[in-house]
Amino acid sequence: MALPAKTSPIPPRRDRPNPSPHQTHHPRTVRFPPDPASRQLGLRKSREVSVLSASSLNTQNPNSHLCELCLRGDLQQALGCLNSMQRSELGVEEDSFIAFSRLCENKRARDEGALVFSYVLKAYAQLSIRLGNALLSMFVRFGNLADAWYVFGRMSERDAFSWNVMVGGYAKNGFFDEALDLYHRMLWVGIKPDVYTFPCVLRTCGGVPDLARGREVHVHVIRHGFESDVDVLNALITMYMKCGDVVSACLVFDRMSRRDRISWNAMISGHIENGECYEGLRQFIRMLECGIDPDIMTMTSVVSACEILMDGKIGREIHGYVIRTALGADVSVANSLIQFYSSIGRGEEAEDVFSRMECKDVVSWTSMISCFEDNLLHEKAIETYKMMGEAGVAPDEITIATVLSACTSLGRLDVGTELHELANETGLISCSIVANTLIDMYSKCKSIDKALDIFHNIPEKNVISWTSIILGLRINNRCFEALIFFRQMKLRLEPNAITLISVLSACSRIGALMCGKEIHAHVLRNGLAFHGFLPNALLDMYVRCGRMGSAWNQFNLHERDVSSWNILLTGYAERGQGSLALDLYHKMNISGVCPDEITFISLLCACSRSGMVDEGLEYFQQMQYEYSITPNLKHYACVVDLLGRAGQLEDAYEFIQEMPVAPDAAIWGALLNACRIHRQVDLGELAAWHIFEKDTKSVGYYILVCNLYADVGKWDEVAKVRKFMREKGLTMDPGCSWIEVKGKVHAFLSGDDYHPQKSEINAVIEGFYDKMKIDGFGGLDNSSIDKIEASRAEIFCGHSERIAVAFGLINTAPGMPIRVTKNLYMCQSCHDIVKFISKVVRRQISIRDTENFHHFKDGACSCGDEGYWGKQAT
Repeated sequence: MALPAKTSPIPPRRDRPNPSPHQTHHPRTVRFPPDPASRQLGLRKSREVSVLSASSLNTQNPNSHLCELCLRGDLQQALGCLNSMQRSELGVEEDSFIAFSRLCENKRARDEGALVFSYVLKAYAQLSIRLGNALLSMFVRFGNLADAWYVFGRMSERDAFSWNVMVGGYAKNGFFDEALDLYHRMLWVGIKPDVYTFPCVLRTCGGVPDLARGREVHVHVIRHGFESDVDVLNALITMYMKCGDVVSACLVFDRMSRRDRISWNAMISGHIENGECYEGLRQFIRMLECGIDPDIMTMTSVVSACEILMDGKIGREIHGYVIRTALGADVSVANSLIQFYSSIGRGEEAEDVFSRMECKDVVSWTSMISCFEDNLLHEKAIETYKMMGEAGVAPDEITIATVLSACTSLGRLDVGTELHELANETGLISCSIVANTLIDMYSKCKSIDKALDIFHNIPEKNVISWTSIILGLRINNRCFEALIFFRQMKLRLEPNAITLISVLSACSRIGALMCGKEIHAHVLRNGLAFHGFLPNALLDMYVRCGRMGSAWNQFNLHERDVSSWNILLTGYAERGQGSLALDLYHKMNISGVCPDEITFISLLCACSRSGMVDEGLEYFQQMQYEYSITPNLKHYACVVDLLGRAGQLEDAYEFIQEMPVAPDAAIWGALLNACRIHRQVDLGELAAWHIFEKDTKSVGYYILVCNLYADVGKWDEVAKVRKFMREKGLTMDPGCSWIEVKGKVHAFLSGDDYHPQKSEINAVIEGFYDKMKIDGFGGLDNSSIDKIEASRAEIFCGHSERIAVAFGLINTAPGMPIRVTKNLYMCQSCHDIVKFISKVVRRQISIRDTENFHHFKDGACSCGDEGYWGKQAT
């Protein structure tokens, strides 16, 4: 690059520290403090020590005394001496200011450094090279680029050291473009770079990374005669590796007449960073063959290569080499070995390395905690964290986030709350990883309001923050709010694939078809149609929203894995379409996709809801003997449900007793539900007794017991159960139904009298009641419903779907289908009313409750009138 001979003076401006008018790579900006001459500088009067009296000033040279104190490293005595000289109006020599600046730099004394700078500004209009360089070095060490730039502008002359310090300062703080611009200005004004300039500039090129500029600097290296300097060549290797040009790095390395350990380390780490782990290991072998002893950096790089390769054999050989050398006692090497063994699932070996460490730092403890957490040993992760506290090692943000993850897995809200308090006390709550993990922990521990508090207090929310709270709201069945948060997020940030999957799950839960379609369009526009699990999430959304046609279109458009087939199988199972589910399973076998354990859960559910007992038992056997899938508790629960729904209650009970594993609450719950359907109170009470031995907190089981008693008219027993629930603080969710009209989701709660169209909705419902009385449709006038059905429906249904259907009739065009999603079961009364409405208005009405899909058309339902309350004994 040709440079003019004229120099370009740099004015001493302080409005910005960026010497470049352009910033092409780094988005950060620097905020500048006010002018140092006008700042209120605390002199720490309580800590000042005046070491100079009037008599001592007369007998000893104060500047010499100050320099001597600085040389000894006595900051407080030197500060007292300097302040005394200022009060006595004794002249402070330049050497004294330089000595004091270097002392502040070494002690990282920012306040004292700012004070001496204020004295310098009063004493000198322009700064000499020596004084300016001392101040530059001090401010750059402090990371104070604003004052460093001001000093740079006040210097009458600048040498290579001045420019090197500034270039290094900007590069260290991440302002790579500005650092490179300073380097070019340095050349512009005719300052010849030295052996310290090029390593700094080359590291900057690698940090951007900017290969074109790096090659330009390589030309400068040759032009200025530094092509044989080892430090410069090492920096060139690092730059090329950081920029991904491995070939050029190898050329530089091969042409080196002399190589030191840093040269080899640059090659080894460079190959590993560029995904050439085996080549990095080969370089390590060559390094040993050349008689170069590896250091800590070498070994951590080599161990990380084994971690990336998941190669336990080579990793153990490296571990053996480490033990044979003095490097085995180094904390960093031991930490990397712990992470390596953790990554290959060898927790015991990682624990062995950890236990042999004489000195453990926060990384050691965190690595071990992460190892336990990654290997699903959540209790041990929490125990290790407690041991860490006993050892007096303070956790960092990674430690807290990892332990919070263990708390989430175990539901340990107590420990999670303690960690939250610790994060507040230490200020680590400001770290996004801690705040985001707390949101996840509280959400999954059913404390969504606390999760919302944390979310709202995050000053700068990232994509993970938004995704965590959206998923948390979905987990806690607050899907309506999840969609609202998603729309707010889109105004600020671009959602990622995980966000979209979480929102699609919320759409599926409340039947927000139009919102799901909007997300589908967003996926297509952004080229994410085949990204990860997104295709299956879209498929699941269409299935759960009752659009099997759209689901089949989505199914046929992307590569089908076992999850894709399972989603469709589940859809048919929920609709009670057992024959279609079995046909689909046969197509799956023909396609060559091997079924998994979820496939057979869907098949067993489909058989259960379609009364296909023999087929279900056959698939249960096929799963074990043809596909070698060991049944888990969910499979056993499905078989109990299969037998129980078909009325084979004794066979179901016998099956439970003969199980090779202990039944859980869900298995007894399946039997309890079957007893409710067939009104077998004695066996149902036995099942309930087993349930409450294992689970006393799940509201659903209490509701089943209430329904069992309500179906046979034992209202005293219902009252006892409900009283017990109140005493235990167990509450049922109120009935809520959702309907999407013109792309907007509307929610209706049972007993909600505040909807703006409430009077119109009531008028429509009352109108249908009158028509039903006239037509004698099942005698479903509210006044004539039998006591059992009316009472049970009011408690466990809430009739919110009636309101949603009426709202849909008012706000949609005639003939348009109506789709409603409900959070509870649909009672028989609501079922019969919606059947009547579908016949009168000649519309298709779909209602998905907590267990079934109901498609109403011309007065008939797809469930064949065998819903949640169906198949009861007469």
